[in-house]
Amino acid sequence: MGVVDLLVFVLFIVSVISIGLIKSSGGGEDKGELDAQDYFLAGRGLTWWLVGFSLIAANISTEQFVGMSGKAADWLGMAIASYEWMAAVTLIFVAFVFLPKFLKSGIYTIPEYLEYRYNAFARAIMAVSTLIILVGVPTASVIYAGAKVICVFFQGEVLFGLDLGNIVVGCWIIGVLAAMYVFAGGLKACAWADLVQGAALIVAGGIVTYLAITTLANADPQELVKTSRNPEVTAEQLAGEGGLKRFFSLNTAPVPEGKLHMVRPLDDAEIPWSALLVGLWIPNFFYWGLNQYITQRTLGSKSLAEGQKGIVFAAFLKLLIPFIVVVPGILAYNLYGDQLYEPAKEVAAEASGAPETGNSTDENPPERKRDFDAAFPTLLRNLLPLGVGIRGFVIAAIFGAVVSSLASMLNSASTIFSMDIYNKLKGQASQGELVLVGRVCTVVFVLIALLIAQQLGDVISGIFSYIQEFQGFISPGILGVFLFGLLVPTAPRVAGTIGLVVNPIAYALFKFSPALLGDANPAVLAQVAEWSFLNRMALSFGCVLTALTLVTVLKPLKTPIEMPVNEDMDVSSSPSAKFLGGVVVFLTAVLYWYFW
Repeated sequence: MGVVDLLVFVLFIVSVISIGLIKSSGGGEDKGELDAQDYFLAGRGLTWWLVGFSLIAANISTEQFVGMSGKAADWLGMAIASYEWMAAVTLIFVAFVFLPKFLKSGIYTIPEYLEYRYNAFARAIMAVSTLIILVGVPTASVIYAGAKVICVFFQGEVLFGLDLGNIVVGCWIIGVLAAMYVFAGGLKACAWADLVQGAALIVAGGIVTYLAITTLANADPQELVKTSRNPEVTAEQLAGEGGLKRFFSLNTAPVPEGKLHMVRPLDDAEIPWSALLVGLWIPNFFYWGLNQYITQRTLGSKSLAEGQKGIVFAAFLKLLIPFIVVVPGILAYNLYGDQLYEPAKEVAAEASGAPETGNSTDENPPERKRDFDAAFPTLLRNLLPLGVGIRGFVIAAIFGAVVSSLASMLNSASTIFSMDIYNKLKGQASQGELVLVGRVCTVVFVLIALLIAQQLGDVISGIFSYIQEFQGFISPGILGVFLFGLLVPTAPRVAGTIGLVVNPIAYALFKFSPALLGDANPAVLAQVAEWSFLNRMALSFGCVLTALTLVTVLKPLKTPIEMPVNEDMDVSSSPSAKFLGGVVVFLTAVLYWYFW
């Protein structure tokens, strides 16, 4: 980066972290030590705009800019946007069905709700399983993906003796920065930093999309034809078109070749059309309604109305995300398809003197492996102008998004351990003790995630699918027991434990049956193992609901369970949020109709 870019980058990162730390301490006022509610739930004082931007900043990270953009560059195209547009509808449901129940009960964590509705054992199972998955999968994966952005963008550069092209160096830079302000300020620090970070992230993504469209307009038509998904497009046709028109011409084709369709064939490896019916809703409802590191923002709402308005605002922003994440991924394939290979393999081939073979955009040379996760970093490296501050701002916004997401995950993991595990074992620990345990957990968890992150490059081929698939061990079961707990008053207390145990067993069997059973594996299970992971999640969800239905029929509760009530929380719903939520659902339907 140039001097101006570096200055903008440093000032932005320092400003965001400083704002978070200053606001978390009350703007300099002497408030004494933070208590557990201050540290873990921002004192239950978050307004709608803090909730909305914080939800987006906590969610959008390299999981999207690297993983989702990479899937768009590969074969999925716009179909991967279902994770975003379905999320908009899911958020509306969460705002008016889940959130009123959670805020009224006054819970700190999602597992805590399970103890009130079911039993302490169900709470413990969810807490432990969520903690393992949270630290080992999304936290480690976001660190790895963030380091990948650093490595691709700063390849060959050295700063203070550190090789920025080294994945290990990138992992430690990101992990340490994320842990710093979580350790000091907790959720409030995260929320205020996210306010700035969320807005900057959307602006930065818009800049990248604009630059990519502009570059496409000026690109050589003969080169663009090589990456076309439309067999009928010609260089002569492209020569007379602008950037946006070229984008549609290159990528408009019937399913499955076309990249501008939301619906994929039934045999698609990741998002078959059947997943839109059930499978894709499971991770969406789990993530936005029951995933601690996301819902912790809504649990910190000042009131139900503020929380609902914040969630609806976040739902509207989700409709914009594919245009700054998915579309750039497709554009990266159109513009730089011949550059989307693993750098290490390329270097190894050059060192050995082995000649490159095959067409670089349509056929994989045997000595080089496709790396579609490099799509967005490749756009950044090729498009951002040097020395005027734009490069520094965009990189800072994306880098800050990584830090924001990691900070959210670490804060939530420490909350679960402190409130659901330590506090239960200790028996009502003091407020100061809980905050101390939370801070120690932040350090321990980031170290564990760092150790895992450094190994991920050797074991995964797509960061987004890796995160989504492994959460299938917990998400169908958690969603099933929560829906039953909320909607079926007669579901017995033991149902929570049964649902949480059945799911990982069923999911593991459906996924690993060929390895577990060998020659004894029934043909039907062998076929299921070949399904998209979303369809396997739907099947596991069905098993959980079946088990819960049976136990409810056999041993129903005679009287509904009385849940605790937080008398200090205003649980009046927001009429304006209901209306705007309906508008968001309508806009989602329009987008699906257009890109169907």
